Amino acid sequence: MIKKISQMWPLVISALLGFLFALVLLLPTLNAKNQNIYRVFRTKIKVLEQIISYVNHFYFDKIDFDKIMDGAFQGLMEELDPHSTYIPAKEQENISELFKGKFQGIGIEFDILDGYITVISPVPDSPSDIVGLMPGDKIIAIDGKDAYKITKSEVFKQLRGKKGSKVVITISRIGIQKPFDVSIIRDNIPIYSVGAATMINDDVGYIFLRRFSATTKKEVVSAIDTLLSQGMEKLLFDLRGNSGGYLEQAAAISDLFITNNDTLVYTIGKIKESNQVFLADSSIGNKNFSLIVLINRGSASAAEIVSGAVQDLDRGLVVGETSFGKGLVQRQLPLDNGAALRVTIARYYTPSGRLIQRPYEDGNDLAYYRELYAIDRESKIDSLKKLRPKYKTKAGRTVYGGGGITPDIHIPYKNNINIETTKVIRNAKRPIFNFASHYASKNKDTFTSFNEFKNNWEITNSILEDFFIYIKTDSIEVSQDSLRHDSEFIKNRIKSELAGSIWGKNENTNIRLLFDNQILKALTHFNEADAFIDTLN
Repeated sequence: MIKKISQMWPLVISALLGFLFALVLLLPTLNAKNQNIYRVFRTKIKVLEQIISYVNHFYFDKIDFDKIMDGAFQGLMEELDPHSTYIPAKEQENISELFKGKFQGIGIEFDILDGYITVISPVPDSPSDIVGLMPGDKIIAIDGKDAYKITKSEVFKQLRGKKGSKVVITISRIGIQKPFDVSIIRDNIPIYSVGAATMINDDVGYIFLRRFSATTKKEVVSAIDTLLSQGMEKLLFDLRGNSGGYLEQAAAISDLFITNNDTLVYTIGKIKESNQVFLADSSIGNKNFSLIVLINRGSASAAEIVSGAVQDLDRGLVVGETSFGKGLVQRQLPLDNGAALRVTIARYYTPSGRLIQRPYEDGNDLAYYRELYAIDRESKIDSLKKLRPKYKTKAGRTVYGGGGITPDIHIPYKNNINIETTKVIRNAKRPIFNFASHYASKNKDTFTSFNEFKNNWEITNSILEDFFIYIKTDSIEVSQDSLRHDSEFIKNRIKSELAGSIWGKNENTNIRLLFDNQILKALTHFNEADAFIDTLN
């Protein structure tokens, strides 16, 4: 490695000197301000050159220069603000897929359980869904090669591939003695940003949005249309844990709710191209349902743009916890080595003029994120309200800037399950999923419809005891007496996984929401949300 670096070193020095020479040639044409910038830059490049030279010559062990330089680039960006960053080439490919909203492969959500690729859920309308893969199926071979104890990175390499290419997987299915082969033709696989869309009751619809990707508007429009066709008159829009995404998609989602030609969000940056104003199109906005937006401290950026627009324009009620507080806009710029630079180019402002970015200290990311997860965060924010800038909504209500979106109604998240139950929920073996998959395969004909299942079928104490026996035989060591204290919660989780195994993710979520305290409390505030829609109408 050292020999290789030594061979590379003259090229590195030449490149640096060539770059500096080019700068010297350009200096006379630069104004005084830029001359000072490049004078500092030239000095620092010389220091960097010395550091690399000394490390190369004196360091006692092997050196991974790729890793070192990636760290240097990352450190440079961290000095700007907490959200400007350098993304190495290896990470960039995955991030790009996530926000483009698709990749090419067979389309399964999976985990490695008992050493085998286990299907958690086939992606709807994907090749895996079309050929009939089921939750709980184990892929024991890929193209005839044993897949036992395969790593997740190897799964991606072997199951993903060009659209139109074929892969043969061998399936071991619960209830079928012999494994069987399935041929799958790879295709474009959507990465859905809508995590769930379901009717909580006869007139309340629910949408959970994971992120703001290239396909988000299309997905949300489809979800709203489906829920309206099922009788939705009220919408609970869940943005908890949504860390953001594309600015344009945030404006587009806001536009779905706003019925006047109002400003949705605007940005102010250093260069002209960074200054943008997004206006609502009154022909797009829908006022046929009342709206509650649910946020928490993990709701950031694009999620705050939507909740801020809904709040400032008095379209609906914002409930939950104070959001993250990210009021900066980034642009991602590709680099020649396949990596990317994500640079903050502007601040964004809600319709009332609020900047909701939390204060930060340059280079001190640890304190920035530690503050976010402080146990007493809400009480601290509340105590500082008098110091925060005040703004008025369109109807004259007071809202606050300078530290996230403060909800109209604070609903803290409460989780009262004990440590032993948490161990089961977070166990890598996914015992509840496995137990439910086995139960579903043996009793599928028992369930005629989801509504009947939800309203009239219950997890009995006998089924719960079977589950306790199952986790014991699976060598999961927990106190079953402690688990019994949370028996109703565990029954709900088993029932939700059972619903997911039989009908899909929407039904899984529908059952799970029955034990979500923030959801249950939010449902009691639709009278206030209805008042906003009454004003619009």
